[in-house]
Amino acid sequence: MSEFAQAAILIALLFLTLASGLWVAMALLACGLAGIILFTPSPAGIIFATTTWSSTASWALTALPLFIWMGEILYRTRLAEDMFRGLSPWLHSLPGRLVHVNVVACGIFAAVSGSSAATAATIGRISLPELKSRGYDEWISIGSLAGSGTLGLLIPPSIIMIVYGVAAEVSINRLFTAGVLPGILLMALFSGYIMLWAWRHPDRVPPDQEKVAWRERFARLHLLLPVVLLIVAVIGSIYAGIATATEAAAFGVVGALTIALVSRSLSWDSLWDSLIGATRTSCMICFILIGAAYLTAAMSFTGMPSNLAEWISSLGLSRYALIAALTVLFVILGCFLDGISMVVLTTSVILPAVKAAGIDPLWFGIYLVFVVEMAQITPPVGMNLFVIQGMTGKNIFTIGWMALPFFIVMVIATTIITLFPQIVLYLPQRIM
Repeated sequence: MSEFAQAAILIALLFLTLASGLWVAMALLACGLAGIILFTPSPAGIIFATTTWSSTASWALTALPLFIWMGEILYRTRLAEDMFRGLSPWLHSLPGRLVHVNVVACGIFAAVSGSSAATAATIGRISLPELKSRGYDEWISIGSLAGSGTLGLLIPPSIIMIVYGVAAEVSINRLFTAGVLPGILLMALFSGYIMLWAWRHPDRVPPDQEKVAWRERFARLHLLLPVVLLIVAVIGSIYAGIATATEAAAFGVVGALTIALVSRSLSWDSLWDSLIGATRTSCMICFILIGAAYLTAAMSFTGMPSNLAEWISSLGLSRYALIAALTVLFVILGCFLDGISMVVLTTSVILPAVKAAGIDPLWFGIYLVFVVEMAQITPPVGMNLFVIQGMTGKNIFTIGWMALPFFIVMVIATTIITLFPQIVLYLPQRIM
């Protein structure tokens, strides 16, 4: 049986198991087991044991549960509410007014969260009711939240970056640094679209109801101080070379606990809930990593990854054509898989072809985060859509339609970093 026939069988099995509602990790393990038993004489049990150990015994992965716990702690504080009150007076003069709070607040919270879903949920619980009470159009309010929530993956610290760094053996510190300028670019494009929308639909933007004196504006800046200090502690320690990603994550947890204590929003119940939430998410990601590693090992024994890389290389695609083809592939995968699964399932298969095309693995990591961001607002398996559906009760496809303009903005941003890769590479080359 040819490698392409084997690949087709495994892909069909993967989609069948996913469509049946089986857990992603179990679906990956089932496909890996089938691949080894059907197409190789190798011992499936021994391969499972070795790949389980090799895929999880990584010091870099210790940063993952710490960043997740930090986000869980902050989710249960008044941080998002304070950010809204501190930012809103400064955004009244922009076209679109308080809708920009979604973008800026998500960008700030992303710098201390690392999770797209946590960012969308935390900011959305505060911004959506406030915007609705002030008469803002729900389409732009919900759409901007869905799009801006994805900044949780791009602006470091990012869980996806840690997973990619481990899978592709790329420095996590350099990935964190590389994500800063693209994150700022995406925030600017989101705000630019909001201003364009407000200019085209002035009747759907409520009049400015809150006049805040300059003294009050500056007085409210102290509400942003906790998150600024936490960003400095986490990101600044990495950029300054003081701490590794894991050590910075530990600083972040201590900082998050301190903020929770000072704001008097930490109780034994909330601390326990944050631990349970972080444990569940970390175990889920670890389980998916094991399943993806086993499937990758099975595909390696069949020779499919190397043959696929050779086939893609033999097509003679230019750098831009390869990126365009991969973008289409990842958008399609995003309709069925979550971001973590996409990264761990495809990295080892695609990376040889990417390197053969002369694409920097560091740049490719940021590109991969961009396309995973798109998957977060792509129905039917868009995590941000699920989060917002839980808050609003609206149909997930309706929310996806609201988020469509911001999906297009992400495509534009991906095109920009493809045409101008120094946006991604400038800071790592200067700092690291």
